[in-house]
Amino acid sequence: MKATRHPTLEERIVQIRADIEAVIAERVEAVAKDSPGVPSGVIRNLLTARAPACPCAQYLELNDKA
Repeated sequence: MKATRHPTLEERIVQIRADIEAVIAERVEAVAKDSPGVPSGVIRNLLTARAPACPCAQYLELNDKA
């Protein structure tokens, strides 16, 4: 029987952060469609401003508003 490799905590964190970045990027893209002329960096800052310290907190904040 072959042993199953479990990702390390660091690998899981890196993957979760990448997943969160993808969710935020999708949200930025959706808002940008309704806000022509507003730079995506500004939209991102507005979406994540309530929880700027941690991508996980940003995701939870955005997910509450979905």
